Amino acid sequence: MAQAAASVRRDGDALAFAGAVVAAHVPALWSQAQAGRAGVARLDLTDVSALDSAGLALLAELAGDGALAVDGTPPGLAELCRAYRLTPTLAFVSA
Repeated sequence: MAQAAASVRRDGDALAFAGAVVAAHVPALWSQAQAGRAGVARLDLTDVSALDSAGLALLAELAGDGALAVDGTPPGLAELCRAYRLTPTLAFVSA
């Protein structure tokens, strides 16, 4: 079954994601996020319906090793963060 389309938009100091942030949508989301990335302080994930490892990689890259706040906990985020040793702000856990 196909995942619902995903989007990202600038909302004040946040990049607000919606829909399924999954591998099939990552290339388009990357392009959209780059256009609004300057000055971003937060990633708003409250409207994300699904997340996979490719989506997590996109978000971690945008988060800049934990430099941004992360709002929302989409399905799968906690498990993926544990699996890839990321903090809630998507920074790598120190050894």
